[in-house]
Amino acid sequence: MKAIKIVAITGSTRKNSSNFKILKYISEHIKSDFEVDIFEDLDRIPHFNPDLDTENPPEEISLFRKKIIEADGIIICTPEYVFSLPGSLKNALEWCVSTTIFSNKKVGLITASASGEMGHEQLLLIMKTLEAKFDDNTQLLIQGIRGKIDAEGKIINEETEIALQNFIKNFENQFL
Repeated sequence: MKAIKIVAITGSTRKNSSNFKILKYISEHIKSDFEVDIFEDLDRIPHFNPDLDTENPPEEISLFRKKIIEADGIIICTPEYVFSLPGSLKNALEWCVSTTIFSNKKVGLITASASGEMGHEQLLLIMKTLEAKFDDNTQLLIQGIRGKIDAEGKIINEETEIALQNFIKNFENQFL
């Protein structure tokens, strides 16, 4: 059986962020028939420019879109910055609006931040607009993340570990 390809996008540009650690945790705990590629290059994506969007997009955009097209599913794990999505993640998603690459694509959405409520709400709205396929079982808000994960990426809060295990199981079930 061919591996199920997942692109995991971290919404933080900080190296070894809590969001990256969560995606590493997921990649280590997901079933072996899933192949997870963590995309950490949001900082390399140029500012959205509608004039370049469809005719001749920058190479970084073509490569980003290709990753999404070729993936069987997408997981996004993002912090909240100033009660919103990080600009770099929103920028990357804006490059996808004129396409159908997220239409009916199976996605898992996680916001892991201090509060995260408003950022998570915006992430859900944007992904609905892009026609991504998710439900209440494949989205998760983790508040107070810094106190729930250690420097090595170990989940140190039992409730959070259970929530992540349930998220992984529900995400996997989309592909059965």
